[in-house]
Order: sequence, then structure tokens, then C-alpha cells
Amino acid sequence: MSQPHLFITGANRGIGLEMVKQFSKDGWRVSACCRNPENALALTQLANQNKDIALYTLDVTDYQAVAQLAKSLQDQSFDLLINNAGVYGPRGSSLDHLDLDAWRQVFETNTIAPLKLVQAFAPHVGSSQGKKIAILSSKMGSISDNQSGAAYIYRSTKTALNQVIKSLSIDLSPQDVKVIALHPGWVRTDMGGPNGLIDVEESVTGLKKVMTSDIMTGRFYNYDGAEIAW
Repeated sequence: MSQPHLFITGANRGIGLEMVKQFSKDGWRVSACCRNPENALALTQLANQNKDIALYTLDVTDYQAVAQLAKSLQDQSFDLLINNAGVYGPRGSSLDHLDLDAWRQVFETNTIAPLKLVQAFAPHVGSSQGKKIAILSSKMGSISDNQSGAAYIYRSTKTALNQVIKSLSIDLSPQDVKVIALHPGWVRTDMGGPNGLIDVEESVTGLKKVMTSDIMTGRFYNYDGAEIAW
């Protein structure tokens, strides 16, 4: 394979930023997106130090902007597309405390936006040698794993996302594009909080190994490579 090319969203901090670091260190060309690159100092510094990292302004919920970026990059192929952008929403969503407006907003970012992103960039992946799409989900979206209830907003958006991923894996199979869901672990990030069980480097090291291995399409993988029940 010629120099592999990664396209990633939510690249300005946490897991996304670490992915840019690790993939670029291993010789990948990286197209990194975030809402405000001018405020993403660490990401900008990486790009300034590495000519193979290109930065793009992108709000994944702005579907016109997504389509425009896809058109502007139509001559490029992406061996791996990672949808990393996502939000948790208000903490403490319970049966007695549901913010419906926030729920709709989280659903937009976590469920609809990944589908629209893949819709726009599937041709770029299909024309590559790698032909892989990885979407960051969460074990909290696993119906089988839910033993504690609550967290209605975040859980439901990730469960719905998993169904989107499963359908994409079927619909893109004629193009030999593999689509998987990933659980990054409970990571110490702004979203995961300070009590997370692993750090960003450990999570991304594991995720990268999964994504660059001979994965099965339509599966839900933990960062350590173990398969998770839907």
C-alpha cells in the first residue's frame, strides 16, 4: 500500500488528538477535522511540525459543510475514516430529569451526523486500498451490557448509532468497505472524567491496533480487540 490516508473528525482533543499523534507518527497522512482549528493549539502545533497533517474546519452537524468538504476533497482517497466527534450531553439524565431539547441535540451529533458523514465520504473510502470506516460508539449503547439503567440520553443515542453502523456495514459491503463500532474504554478525558480506568494513550493504542487489523465488518469492538454484544 502507498502512504495510507486517515480522515478523522473531532481531532482537536482527547482521543481524536491522540489518534492524530499516533497515526502520523506511524507514517500515515492525516486529514484532521474539528469545529475551530484556530483554537486547537495542540492540533495546530502537530500540523505545523508535520507536512502530512492537513487541518479542516468542520462541524459534523452542518450537513451542507460536510457535503462541501467532501466535494472539495473528491480527488482524495481515505483508507480509514474515523468518526470520533461526539458529545455526552447533560449529566444525570434519569427518568425524573430529562432535558428533551438536549436529547435532540445529542441525537443529532451522536447518531445522525455520523450517518451523514459516511454518506458524504463513502466514495472516498471506497476508492482507497484500505476501505475501512470506524465509528466511536460506547459500551453504554450496548443493550446486552446495560445493568444499571439511567443515562437515557447518551445510551439511546449510542444504541441508535450502533444500528446505523450495522446497516452501513451491509449497505457498503458491495464496495468491500468494512464498517465497525468501537468502544474506547472508560478514558480519562473531558468527557470520561478524571475517574476513567485508562488514559488516552492506552485507549488509542488499542483502538489503532483494532482498526489496522483484519477486522470483521458489522462488529462492535472494545479497545482491546474483544468483541462486544450489541
